[in-house]
Amino acid sequence: MNEKEDGSRGYDAPNADALAEFMKSGWRPTPLLGIKTCASNKYVAKRIAKLSKEFPNTRLVIPAGGLKPRSNDSDYRFRAHSAFTYFTGITANDATPDSVLILEPNGDSHQMILLVHPRSSRDSDQFYRNARYGEFWVGRRMTLDETKDKYGIATRDLASLQALLSTKIPTLLVRGENPIADENIAIDTDGEERLLTYLSEIRLIKDEYEIAEMQKAVDATARGFADIVKVLTPASQTKRGERIVEAAFFGRARLEGNDLGYETIAASGSHACILHWIKNDGDVNSGDLILVDAGVEMESLYTADITRTLPVNGKFSEAQRKLYMLVFEAQKAGFAAVKPGAKFKDINAAAHAVLAKGLEELGVLPVSAEESLKPEVGLHRRWTIHGVSHMLGLDVHDCDHARTTQYRDGVLQAGMILTVEPGLYIHEDDELFPAQYRGIGIRIEDDVLVTETGCRNLSKNLPSHPDEIEVWMANLTA
Repeated sequence: MNEKEDGSRGYDAPNADALAEFMKSGWRPTPLLGIKTCASNKYVAKRIAKLSKEFPNTRLVIPAGGLKPRSNDSDYRFRAHSAFTYFTGITANDATPDSVLILEPNGDSHQMILLVHPRSSRDSDQFYRNARYGEFWVGRRMTLDETKDKYGIATRDLASLQALLSTKIPTLLVRGENPIADENIAIDTDGEERLLTYLSEIRLIKDEYEIAEMQKAVDATARGFADIVKVLTPASQTKRGERIVEAAFFGRARLEGNDLGYETIAASGSHACILHWIKNDGDVNSGDLILVDAGVEMESLYTADITRTLPVNGKFSEAQRKLYMLVFEAQKAGFAAVKPGAKFKDINAAAHAVLAKGLEELGVLPVSAEESLKPEVGLHRRWTIHGVSHMLGLDVHDCDHARTTQYRDGVLQAGMILTVEPGLYIHEDDELFPAQYRGIGIRIEDDVLVTETGCRNLSKNLPSHPDEIEVWMANLTA
């Protein structure tokens, strides 16, 4: 970025010395009043205790990350690193770029030290000159004491980071998120990989706070889908109507949460066959289906991940309903496979068994379903190429650094939250399918909590059966 030392930009007008002195005067104190401790604090303490047992006598450094330029001197909206969020509990609005959590060894445990940019006070010129961090430009930061009062963590000025790291003890770092930490901490490839793995695996099982936040995210997302239904008619009357659908959901995400959990997929017609369609520049035509894959990310950064495939005009055609019901039954089989002690892979196997049998009955599978389901064959996957489940939480694809033995080849445990999302995608140019089915893409995705006896569908209140969808859509647009 084209910044000067004081944080001003190369094209900003210079500030006179007289202005600098004048800007320091005439300000009343503006402390934050009525600060309440964050609801996540007691859960954070338990998480830190587990981390301490895993890495005794080792300093752990977990940065929040910094601002990422979008274009020249314009930055993307800041989102803290998920591990930093998990072990501090700091919400999106309170998180500041470049913050660093240090866990300093203290006997059998660790002392938490949070290093942050302090508030840009009026006795300096940063508050009005620094376009990236100054209060006049980006808003008020909490003071060190305010942060400590809310999150219960000993807090220091970020300027002391290098001095703190000068004490050389065994240290592991989440590398690539803070240049000062990267420069001052020796690389330990094996140790850092082990740390990243643990930071993912500890999040496989959600605590009560996380489950509650996930339910909030799911409920907000369901309201976002209702917003989508209400704009389908104007979307169908407007060029690039997918953008209207996308915008409707974004409005809900910003109203109730922090942001989108990921880029919304608003895929109408044959675009639904493109698994990660995020251009969202297509027309929305009456008679087509529209596949919307979207999630609201809460202020806590927990996100939902839900997909519904809806008839633009409110009614499924015979061909659309036939394919949809095949996916619906596959999802039911996936739900039945979610229970403690089952393998994560069982979800995929259960859903694919239904899909393969349905494709056989449709006459498009050149071998039997039984033959296709063999790992070395898999011909049915031509029309259903993605996996049926993934972990969900702070990241839409959560716990990604977990070991294969703990995730893909792992065993389900109560407290895990994951998706069940089978799909069928018949491309426009696929001549193996009869013409009436071509250009139809269907995915149904819900977020489920593994319980002691099976699973609970957190998104069950959002209709998914075609009959229920038609009634729901009619009521919303009446």
